Amino acid sequence: MGIVLNQSLKNTIITYIGFGIGAVNTIYLYPFFLGATYYALTNYVLSASSIIMPLLAFGMQNTLVKFYSQCKTEQEQAKFLSFTVLFPLLLSIPLILLGMLFYTDISDFLSRENPIVKDYLWLIPFTGLCMAYFEIFYAWARVHMHSVFGNFIKEVGLRFFSLLALIAVYFNWITVIQFVYVTAGIYFVACIVTMFYAFYLKKPEFQFSVPHNVKEIMVYTFFIILSGSVATLLLDIDKLMLNQYIKIENIAYYSVATYIALVISVPSRAMHQIVYPITAKLMHENKHDELNVLYKKTSINLQVVGGFVMLCIFVNINQLYEMVPKEYGGGIFVVFMIGISKYFDLILGNNNAIIFNTKYYRAVLFLGVILVFLTVGLNMIFIPIYGIIGSAFATLLSITLYSLAKLLFVVKRLHLYPFTKQTIYSMGLTLVLFLLFYFWDFPFIPIVAIILKSILVTGAYIVINYKFVISTEINDVINTLIKRVGI
Repeated sequence: MGIVLNQSLKNTIITYIGFGIGAVNTIYLYPFFLGATYYALTNYVLSASSIIMPLLAFGMQNTLVKFYSQCKTEQEQAKFLSFTVLFPLLLSIPLILLGMLFYTDISDFLSRENPIVKDYLWLIPFTGLCMAYFEIFYAWARVHMHSVFGNFIKEVGLRFFSLLALIAVYFNWITVIQFVYVTAGIYFVACIVTMFYAFYLKKPEFQFSVPHNVKEIMVYTFFIILSGSVATLLLDIDKLMLNQYIKIENIAYYSVATYIALVISVPSRAMHQIVYPITAKLMHENKHDELNVLYKKTSINLQVVGGFVMLCIFVNINQLYEMVPKEYGGGIFVVFMIGISKYFDLILGNNNAIIFNTKYYRAVLFLGVILVFLTVGLNMIFIPIYGIIGSAFATLLSITLYSLAKLLFVVKRLHLYPFTKQTIYSMGLTLVLFLLFYFWDFPFIPIVAIILKSILVTGAYIVINYKFVISTEINDVINTLIKRVGI
């Protein structure tokens, strides 16, 4: 257990550092150093690569983690590791050949509105394959109880080297066109470095053979591909669809706004790493009452922490956008809509962990597929009319409906309910503080105004939540801190 807690803490710190570097890149360096067109182009290539990544990996990163522990001998382990590395490569080859055969038709379709993307489309399968094998080699390291290095590469390394590349653009060491290629190269280097690290942990003995439980593996892999594809499509499909209907610069405006909003979901990453195994254990032992208590606790704790992050973003959003070029200003409404959708997802607590530990998880995956079609349809309707705001509204509507469906599923099927009266109190307090702080600003430069307002918001939020005992666990943490400082 010590290894798990130690690496969870390190991974949490790494994730926050990575988001900090990403924030500097996304909010300041990309808009000013690259310009909207090439920022949008880079983002389009990465988003498209992320979408095809689950298909090119064939779910092997998750399959490796699930089935490796079932291998009883070193020979079985070597056979299984070989299968997880070689099988995606063998299946990717015909897919890539098929793409090459229809390359002209595909490129004409994708570059219909924005011809600039045509010359860079070949980077998408290349980067997607690098992403896929990075995840596989990262999983290789994780099954040997080494998760920190891969997480550091993923969360910090990629963003840090992107920062260096942006600095190189600023000093004219590379051009904005070369930056797009350098970005793809960074993902390739990350893949190779992670491969050598994985092979260092466990020297490969490649065998061209099929594991004895291949049928079970293939069934599981199919659903992992499905779930992975749904997750990445929901995250990135809006950027691809923006390219089909409006000028590519809008992807840059949209990307800045969505990154700001995604910060709201960061607290859930740390909590889910800890809560997921606890949820699985309680469900396995049929401890319904304890699970219901955990469900309520995760819901209110994430609501308080995530609500604080959302509040700080929302009340400072106008000053924040004064720090980026004026043409990005239309993204403010996007931040609000995407932010609200992330907040609603937060207050469901460990809802996903509960669902994926039941026999009904396949039904929910198919529900996710329906959501993808709904998202695509809504984007097709709203993007031509309202542009990036229409895409954000489509995302808000589809994710809200999906979250409601998952909530109702858990309530009706498992008779678990995440909300209490504290949920209403927390929402009310957050809304009141938003109305108090949003409509006035300090007459200073934006960064100073943001810091001062954030200090006031933080003080008011902590005191009020503590006074009303919105979360007993958070109050206990505050009490412990107060005792340590001798107050």
